[in-house]
Amino acid sequence: MEDLLVPLHLLDFFSAIPSLISSPSIALEYYTMTNLTVSSPSLAIRDDADDCGSGGGADTFFGLRIASIFIILIGSMFGAVFPVIAMRYSKYVQVPKGVFEFAKWFGSGVIIATAFIHLLSPAIDELGSPCLAEGWSEYPYALALCLLSIFSIFIVELIAFRWGTAKLAKIGVSYDAHGHEAGAQGEKDVQDLTRAAEEAHAASKSSHSIHESETKQTQAGVAVLDSPATQILGVAILEFGVVLHSILVGLTLAVDPDFKVLFVVLVFHQTFEGLGVGSRLAYMQKHLPYEYRNVGLWGALLYGITTPVGIAAGLGVRTTYNPDSTTASIVSGVMDSLSAGILIYTGMVELLAHEFLFSREMQTSSNTRLARCVCTMLLGCGLMALLGKWA
Repeated sequence: MEDLLVPLHLLDFFSAIPSLISSPSIALEYYTMTNLTVSSPSLAIRDDADDCGSGGGADTFFGLRIASIFIILIGSMFGAVFPVIAMRYSKYVQVPKGVFEFAKWFGSGVIIATAFIHLLSPAIDELGSPCLAEGWSEYPYALALCLLSIFSIFIVELIAFRWGTAKLAKIGVSYDAHGHEAGAQGEKDVQDLTRAAEEAHAASKSSHSIHESETKQTQAGVAVLDSPATQILGVAILEFGVVLHSILVGLTLAVDPDFKVLFVVLVFHQTFEGLGVGSRLAYMQKHLPYEYRNVGLWGALLYGITTPVGIAAGLGVRTTYNPDSTTASIVSGVMDSLSAGILIYTGMVELLAHEFLFSREMQTSSNTRLARCVCTMLLGCGLMALLGKWA
């Protein structure tokens, strides 16, 4: 009877006594119902301050957390910088062409898996947290923000493409920014623009001095610079989404209670992701004018430092920052949603559609090479998706 008195109000208990005495089965049913009624709200409403992340994060393994800054810095830098350096100094760093191609397609798969498994899925959980106000659960805000991001990037790229095309049309040059007519990287378009610049330079020699000729060649080179502008924009958008994600990952790692597991997974995560970004930067750099030869390197260095900076910042605020808090859930959920949209658009449009469906290089490739490229991309996607089980 003591168990029965706990979940019942006093008056309800006395009014139910006749029925309970006359039928033991009713007593059992009544007992079960009242206990479930009381225990259910604790599952639906998380009013425990610890569960909703009040206070600071975990402070265990502090020395290893500091070491993780440098370990992840090495992994991130290697993944992002090595492809750029190897492509830039190919005369000195003898890397087989197949290795570059493997890194390119493997990295594409990594980026696509990152968008869905490591960004969009956590964003849905964060913005659907029961710690947030009820209004957050009444609408799928994570998916809506992701959709907003996709169309925003599309509009930005559309405007940039039309502006660049119109500017090139004034000098009588047509340019296909995504290489639909030329192959994966638009090499034929760059060659056509270079040839146009050389013709302008040759024509200037007939009536100008050598100094004036060099000046006109530089001006003609501006046309060549305009041609890969859309490629720079596309890679910059890709890196922007990855950088946002990397900073948030660093903040989480610095204060997460399950540090050891997350740390090991993130070493591979950031290295693979860096390989994807670095391979894209390397191929972009290959087709940029000489004056912009450092753009790819700066982009790789930027990616390399983002997660270590996030870890350092997280350690600095570890006594007050908690990734499960209401504010952190909202900020992280919104940023992850926007970043997911960026990488989904980049992955589906730039990496899949333009590199496979609309690429003349792929259309004329053998079935063996096409299958190898697709399998390499699936390998990168699969490994990155597998890492999502732990981080």
